[in-house]
Amino acid sequence: MGVTDRLKALFSGRGRLNVKSRFELLREAISGTMSKVYMARDREHDRIVALKILDSEKTAFFESRFPGLNKPREGEIAMRFDHPNIVKTFEHGLTTDGAQYLVMEYLGGSGMNSLLFARDRSIEGRRVDLIRQIAQALQAVHEAGFIHRDICPRNLLFDESGRILKLTDFGLSVPAKGPFLQPGNRTGTPNYMAPEVVRRRTTDQRVDIFAFGVTIYEMCSWELPWMSGDTGLAAMTHDTPPTPITARRPQIHPQLAAAIHACLAPDPRNRCPSMADFLKRIEGLDHEDAG
Repeated sequence: MGVTDRLKALFSGRGRLNVKSRFELLREAISGTMSKVYMARDREHDRIVALKILDSEKTAFFESRFPGLNKPREGEIAMRFDHPNIVKTFEHGLTTDGAQYLVMEYLGGSGMNSLLFARDRSIEGRRVDLIRQIAQALQAVHEAGFIHRDICPRNLLFDESGRILKLTDFGLSVPAKGPFLQPGNRTGTPNYMAPEVVRRRTTDQRVDIFAFGVTIYEMCSWELPWMSGDTGLAAMTHDTPPTPITARRPQIHPQLAAAIHACLAPDPRNRCPSMADFLKRIEGLDHEDAG
């Protein structure tokens, strides 16, 4: 069966995934706003995986924002990446209930958000290395022509060893080209949202750079650059100067502090322009230089 025939079978209902038949759902790992992720045993391949099942109604509502644009589905985007710092997606498609699904590697480690919430000292002395891992993952996403649109600690997962950090969740991701950059796509996590998103202005990959800046600021200081909140109102303050990271972590290396603040410029024209540029800004720093 060729690629065209497989696609026809997939979307006509033949060949759709019967979740209960193929997977033993061991436990629900994560419950998100648009999906549920399970730790599952894949009977077909005899391995433990992460099985993500998208909420059909919420996914359809999100995708309706891009009428006529042939927006790639989450699974199509995720399948493009084979990078050591991006969660590997093995397959995607539709279930017998018509929901989109992804079969991904199961990491077994904690999320960065859990470590930050607990102020877990296991990241001490490793911050520069972890920041580089995130930057390299995001660089790969951008070089592939996409905007992730939800860079935040919740979407950064450790492997079981606790040494490797991986980016996940392409549920809000879009191509970094014209029609997808227009004002109105106000999606993301409020505490990490760039001013141009919340103000409904034209966007580009620099919205990810801003969210990355907020994330690594929090990794280095245990605090957010601005007052936190659960709604879009929290992001309304992001066009004002952030609290200097040196006020939160005086011992931070000046080179790293400057690179972080370059990502947080409210005006994207003044912001760090790319992840390659960011990596150059922290070139030469080692694991001790985060303070």
